[in-house]
Amino acid sequence: MPSVPSSALRGAVTTMAIVVVSAGAAAATPIPGDPLPPGTPEYVGAPATPNPVDAPAPPQHPFLAPDPGNNIHNDAYMTDTYPGPGPLGVRPEVSSTLQVAECASLTFDRRDRIETVCVGATTPHLKLFDPETLEEIASYRLPNRRLGLNVFSDFSGGGYFYLDHEDRAVIPTGDNHIQVVGQTADGAGFELARDHDLTGAMAGDDKIVSALPAWTGEIVFVTEQGVVGAIDRDTGRTETLPLGETITNSFAVDETGGGYIVTTKAMYRIDLSDAGVPEVTWREEYPNVGTTKPGQTSPGSGTTPTLVNDEWVAITDNADPMNVVVYRRGSDVAGEREVCRVPVFEKGASATDNSLIAADRALVVTNNHGYQGPAQTLAGSITAPGVDRVDIDADGNGCRVVWQNRTERSPSAVPKMSLANGLVYVVTRERNGPGDSWYLTALDFRTGEPVFKQRYGTGFGYNVNYAPISLGPDGTAYVGVLGGLVRIADGP
Repeated sequence: MPSVPSSALRGAVTTMAIVVVSAGAAAATPIPGDPLPPGTPEYVGAPATPNPVDAPAPPQHPFLAPDPGNNIHNDAYMTDTYPGPGPLGVRPEVSSTLQVAECASLTFDRRDRIETVCVGATTPHLKLFDPETLEEIASYRLPNRRLGLNVFSDFSGGGYFYLDHEDRAVIPTGDNHIQVVGQTADGAGFELARDHDLTGAMAGDDKIVSALPAWTGEIVFVTEQGVVGAIDRDTGRTETLPLGETITNSFAVDETGGGYIVTTKAMYRIDLSDAGVPEVTWREEYPNVGTTKPGQTSPGSGTTPTLVNDEWVAITDNADPMNVVVYRRGSDVAGEREVCRVPVFEKGASATDNSLIAADRALVVTNNHGYQGPAQTLAGSITAPGVDRVDIDADGNGCRVVWQNRTERSPSAVPKMSLANGLVYVVTRERNGPGDSWYLTALDFRTGEPVFKQRYGTGFGYNVNYAPISLGPDGTAYVGVLGGLVRIADGP
């Protein structure tokens, strides 16, 4: 493999003690919705009986807050699974908080409170919410976003962040800094602990997409224009590697030192040298029709790579139909690196911009084909149906489709799974007449059949727009929506 050039520079780093405020808890104002569409029920199905799934837990990252509450995909492996419970559909209770911003990536602090970045059209805010009442405890204004052609498919400037081992939010910002924001001693406000200025490490028109810690502690980041960087946490020294290929999603890291990054061209493993310089360990191109399908934000894979057990990394490609692709992720492998390439959904109607769920050797993928932003749902278009499960063979030499669901339509939400109850959670959209109904839908992991659906809202403000379902420590489900944040919990 040809070498990829590396550049090193001194990144500006500032240590701060600026306290940023909160004026006490603010009562939650519900998100307004459209009139209820005729003929769409509030609840469908019946309460689930827990049926646990046994899956190896990913190793706890030493520089992340405890799994599974430290980033949008739950852990360093990006499994999108929870060892704990989720709603069973027992007399569900729904509430919401109006933020006029999408509170998508949810983390949970050491007091089990919700810490999230609510991304508005221009200005993001780091927020702290009570997990039961959704009252706002604290708010911290982040730098304005630099908007591209489509504000609803640009995840830079706060769409991705993580909670570190010191309970601090590490956030890429719209001015090409990475801010490290902690809580005040009383836990009632925020304070800026450190600010890494990366403007010298990237082009002025580039944007930071995501950041995660390496297993050795460096803060690794990726940019839209394909720069991979590593920041020394103590000195702020920054080393960069320009891949020259667009990156639009987050990445995964493992205990062997690998960082797994997908561009619009290829799947990479990146390792840091002893000097902290990012280097390409391997690169594998994947099939690509070269266009941005409706339902995607770029002309390539729409997935954050998912690490499976201690052997594999999985993505979807951009073929037609789309494939789930699994690679052996070790630095060196005997034989082919690609384990399998399995088509999912229908030709001309297959796309995803969401990470795969990984539970042991099983992968679950949703179909987003047809979703082209919030305006499209208002116009009444229907997205393509589909949720599939693909398993890696026991011998690790192939894959097979286990089930296909062709009834549920999940336009853009990141799916999640509870290992404790064996349910896969997706957000589905039903249309009847002029209105949209949005549902939290639970599928049986073993069969793909729907178990229950709970409507959580109607209309534009309840559109999930690429946000995930998140499960709290007590099994409550939260959904980030364009209007703010929704809570769905089993009733008494």
